[in-house]
Amino acid sequence: MPLFKKRTAGKPGEWYYCLEHKKVEEGPECPAKDRFGPYASRAEAEHAMETARERNLQWENDPAWHDGSKGRDEG
Repeated sequence: MPLFKKRTAGKPGEWYYCLEHKKVEEGPECPAKDRFGPYASRAEAEHAMETARERNLQWENDPAWHDGSKGRDEG
């Protein structure tokens, strides 16, 4: 008997965005490496890529993210 059970089906109400198929899924249908989530609603999952773009912009403009690491040649 395995120590950990492999979870193949998601719970109803868990929404994911599949990066490979570019579609919303209720419960994970695709491997974790290919999806974002879980989200609380289908609408949130539908906007997963937009949310990721917004967060990436915030991180790129965060001065703490670009702190000029010591010992790194920037030029």
